[in-house]
Amino acid sequence: MALAAFLSFGNTAYAQDDAAVEETSTEMADDTAAAEAVDTNAVVEEEPVQEEATAPAPAEDAEEAPQEFTQVIKQKFIEGGPGFMSIVLLALVLGLAICIERIIYLALSNSNAKSLLNEIDNALNSGGIEAAKDVCRGQRGPVASVFYEGLDHYEEGLEMVDKAIIATGSVEQGRLEKGVSWISLFIALAPMLGFMGTVIGMIGAFDAIEAAGDISPSLVAGGIKVALLTTVFGLIVAMILQVFYNLIISMIDSIVIKLEDASISFMDLLVDYDKKNK
Repeated sequence: MALAAFLSFGNTAYAQDDAAVEETSTEMADDTAAAEAVDTNAVVEEEPVQEEATAPAPAEDAEEAPQEFTQVIKQKFIEGGPGFMSIVLLALVLGLAICIERIIYLALSNSNAKSLLNEIDNALNSGGIEAAKDVCRGQRGPVASVFYEGLDHYEEGLEMVDKAIIATGSVEQGRLEKGVSWISLFIALAPMLGFMGTVIGMIGAFDAIEAAGDISPSLVAGGIKVALLTTVFGLIVAMILQVFYNLIISMIDSIVIKLEDASISFMDLLVDYDKKNK
């Protein structure tokens, strides 16, 4: 009986051990499945992160796009202050207006003197002085005006013709140079206004320093920047007008030289015509 009880107790213990082993195996299997599920979710969650990491980040340069040249000029003009900057701008506008008017006038005054001399020569041989006057009336420019005045004084003698040509040439040269002195004035005035604005701006900067009681780098730099902008714009205006001024002067010199050469040839024509008619 005791042996049977001992064997029965051993079978029961082994059965319990097998059940425990099975439960332990089941728990390990569940843990493994859970771990695999966690790894799978981690991989799934990491994929968008990788995609987001590989996506190109917006460049900082795109946010800070370079401004256009006109916008920069406008911004600097406003920073320079409306006082002296407006005066410098007015000098530029008036100077450019005079330059454009002079260039158009000189371009229309520049005529073909050789062609006009040939027409006058033909008119003198065919119709005389009056026919030559009609030719001059139909032409524009100082050359035609000088020739007309010379023909108009032909009856008074060649000496009077020469004097009329000289006097009319001086008048026409004065008309060609009309307004040029204003351009030179604006060329000299623009940088002066810029320098004056700079000096006044520096005085304002030092007044601000005195009022603050301390030298702040930002305060000093800002005041000096605003002051120097007027000088920069004044110099730019002077350079622009200087280019147009030199162009106008070269056009005037070209027309005057052409007028003098044509006047000499015109006097030769009248001398030959006078000899033929006498």
